[in-house]
This record gives sequence, structure tokens and C-alpha cells, in this order.
Amino acid sequence: MSKEAILVLQDGSVYKGLSFGAEATAYGEVVFSTGMTGYQEMLTDPSFAGQIVVPTYPLVGNYGINPYDVESKRIQVRAFVVREDCPQPSHWQSTMTLHDYLVQNNIPGISGVDTRALTRRLRLAGVIMGILTCEHSPEEALARLKSLPRYDAIDYVKEVSTDKAYKQTPSDAHHDIVVVDYGVKLNIMRILNHLGCATTAVPCTVSAQDILALNPDGILLSPGPGDPSLLGYAEETVKGLVGKKPIMGICLGHQILGRIFGAPTFKLKFGHRGANHPVRDLADGRIYITAQNHGYAVDGDKLKGGFEVSHINLNDNTVEGCRHRELPIMSIQYHSEASPGPMDNMYLFERFLDMVKDHEVSEIK
Repeated sequence: MSKEAILVLQDGSVYKGLSFGAEATAYGEVVFSTGMTGYQEMLTDPSFAGQIVVPTYPLVGNYGINPYDVESKRIQVRAFVVREDCPQPSHWQSTMTLHDYLVQNNIPGISGVDTRALTRRLRLAGVIMGILTCEHSPEEALARLKSLPRYDAIDYVKEVSTDKAYKQTPSDAHHDIVVVDYGVKLNIMRILNHLGCATTAVPCTVSAQDILALNPDGILLSPGPGDPSLLGYAEETVKGLVGKKPIMGICLGHQILGRIFGAPTFKLKFGHRGANHPVRDLADGRIYITAQNHGYAVDGDKLKGGFEVSHINLNDNTVEGCRHRELPIMSIQYHSEASPGPMDNMYLFERFLDMVKDHEVSEIK
């Protein structure tokens, strides 16, 4: 029989269930994600570092775990909260259960939780710190939680970024793209390689001078976790890249670009996480369904220096993309690489590569 486990929120509320995965204690910011599938990609997405994730879909683990649907080298979430864990998955690619995967990575989970009620609380009150445990009483867990640092006090980017540069070169490579790794998802690298790009991932603390010394054709600023206001070092690097090479920013990369063009970032009440968020492209009015995973947004009213809003979220009108009127710079708040989620937005990588090609032609002239 599984042990009893509890999820205790910072406001003192307690959610009871059964322990699965590792029998351990973990704390973090409690967030929900609305994707119906893609739990393995969610677990390994570096943007979830420091967070306890709650899928809103009630059944999780039903197609097991496989070696292919990973977005980083390890599970990144602190803990996993589900309504029902499936102990007998059915899928031809499955090699283990979700429970075994969590145990292998020493990540605790809790099942049997009313995730609808928990999601409703997070929507009404906003995201909140929580602690998951099968080792402590609710009172002990709450006391421990109150002694731990808040989510927005920690630079998680340095925890998930690569320690040293590495390069991937497909046989048909005709462009060199530097990816600044703030917590890059592997599918970004896969897509760029598929489109004929050699990719060099570099650490988050690398200087603009070191990036330019690689003589890339373009630069991609990756997604990543945490509060962008803590990343002054990243802002300094990106300032040194603006106007030198074509740049695309995704999620955290988009927020860093927004900040260097005068726009502060602010924390959303409960964030955007899932695979079904509608976004309007202001250029043609077309609406795309997007994959998203972020808790902060750019204040579009404060943008300056030629950087302007290009996309908006139709649920809350927050900024979902920007472009520069003169320089080859574009950014999106959502995830064009999906994984999990709809593949509607792959065209944005092609748009970035069009900028790269145009810049190469202009340099020749």
C-alpha cells in the first residue's frame, strides 16, 4: 500500500493523497498546466525548475514513459501532483511507468488529489508556494515551508543552463546558430537541426564578445525558468548582441529582449501553462493555438527603441510577441517548438531563418 502524502500550501491549506514516485519531501511554487497530454515533456522542461506542477487533466501516466519525449537530461519539476496515476500504461514505445520514472529521478509525487479544486484555488488566489511530503505532519511541513526562500528569490537559470558549450551539426547544415541556453528545450535544437542549421548551445553567463567570436549567422535566446528581473548578466550580454546579428527570443529570451528595450516584466496571477492558448498575430489578424509555459509577462506599453508588440494573448491581452521595426530581431512569449502542444507555430523558426538569410545578403552588399 502507498503511504499517505500531503501537499501543504503557504496559506495553510492541506491536500491529502497517496505518495507515488520517490518517498521524499520537496517544495516549490505550485502551478497548474492545462495540457491533456505531454506529461513527460512537462516533467523534463527546464522552465518548470523550482515548481510543483499540477496537470489539470485527471489521468496521468496512461501511456507510460519512453526514451524519446524528453526536453532535457533530467526531470526538472520539484514534485508532481495528479488526480490519478496510471500504474499499467499502454503504449508500444513505453519502457517504464510514471511512478518508476519519478523514483529513478528522486522526484516525489502525490495522487488522489482533487486537482480541480486545487486549480480553482490557484486561479482565484494566484500561484503560491507549497511543500509535498509523506514524512511530516501538516504543521511541521508548513513551518518548514515558511523558512524556505520564495520562488522569485532564486536564479534558476544558472541551475539548468549548460556548463560548457556544445555543438550539433547535421549533414546538410548551411547556417550556424548560437543558442544561449537559459533552459533550452531539446526540441528547439532538433527543429533547427532539421531546418539545416548547426547549433551551438552556450552557457547563460557567456559574454556578447564570446558569442560574436563564434561568428554565428543568427542567435536564439532560449526559454528558461524564473523571474527575468534577476538576470542582469543576461541583459548585459543581449545588449551587446543587438544590431550585430539576427536575434530570436523565445519565452524567457523574449522577456530579456523586452527588458532591454525599456519594458519591465511583471508576474502573472497564475501564469500561462498548457497547450491550448490562443494568440493573435497583429500583422494579419490570424489566430494561432499555442503551447505556453511562463509566469511573467512583458509590459508592452513601456516598449521603446523600435521594438513593438506583434502578438497578443486573447485570454488576457498580455504581450505574446514583439518585433523590431528596423533591426532583425523578433521574439515570442509562447513556445513555437511546442513539445507538448500544437505544431501551428513552426513557421516562426522559418521566419527567423529568413531574417538570417536577408542579413547575410545585406552583409555581402
